[in-house]
Amino acid sequence: MMCRLLSAACLAFLPAAARTAALTVVLAAALAVPAHAAQFSVLLFTKSTAWHHDAVHAGVSAIQALGKRHDVDVFWTADAARAMNDAELGKHQAVIFLLTTGDVLDPAQQAAFERFIRRGGGFVGVHSAADTEYDWPWYTRMVGHMFHIHPEVQTAVLKVEQANFPGMERFAPRTLFTDEWYEYGPARSDQLVYLLSVDESSYRPYAKWDGREGKGMGSFHPVSWYQYYDGGRAFYTGLGHLAGAYDDPAFLHHLFGGIYWAATGRGIAAD
Repeated sequence: MMCRLLSAACLAFLPAAARTAALTVVLAAALAVPAHAAQFSVLLFTKSTAWHHDAVHAGVSAIQALGKRHDVDVFWTADAARAMNDAELGKHQAVIFLLTTGDVLDPAQQAAFERFIRRGGGFVGVHSAADTEYDWPWYTRMVGHMFHIHPEVQTAVLKVEQANFPGMERFAPRTLFTDEWYEYGPARSDQLVYLLSVDESSYRPYAKWDGREGKGMGSFHPVSWYQYYDGGRAFYTGLGHLAGAYDDPAFLHHLFGGIYWAATGRGIAAD
């Protein structure tokens, strides 16, 4: 009977020359099988030079888990010298600024990041990414709005402004959410498409500290948005101050939707 499997027992019955040939065929076939590749790769960047958020590690763990769930490579670092150069950025399709604050990149690193976006890369900003790099005009236009002030953490009504975007389908039209509601300055870009807003009548927006005062943004208070920017894509969500947000399925789906769109440019249409 012919041996159908090249097992050790089968090979034992073959002459030495035939065994060598058979093993060569098996090895060649094994090498020909392509290695598994993730659908895309993201760089998760968490450097802060001002306020350090307690939720950073919860956010990192959640994004790493999203990577495993959705077959996405996640490379995490807070080292700008390691991350923000052409060689490293060239390995990724999107960069996530997770809870960054202050001046986090030097001029050479800024230039490398600008080249990354212009080559079609994606940016994802989470919460205090809008409290980062105020003196870098290119960055502030990409983020879209910059942080001004916030009141204490409160529960408020979150509203869907645009459902035709990845990750929006799990939000109710109006839903309760607890976060640190940033009040932003004026729009830095006229290309922003707004996804979420917060109803200021559902919480107390007044704040005053460090010589700043905020009374809210009025009838329209944006929370999340996206835009095509300088050859690439930019998504921002103001949610994510609290560590507990990174256990919320709707928020995590929203966050992954932004990552997915920033990395691929692909979207979905709501029913």
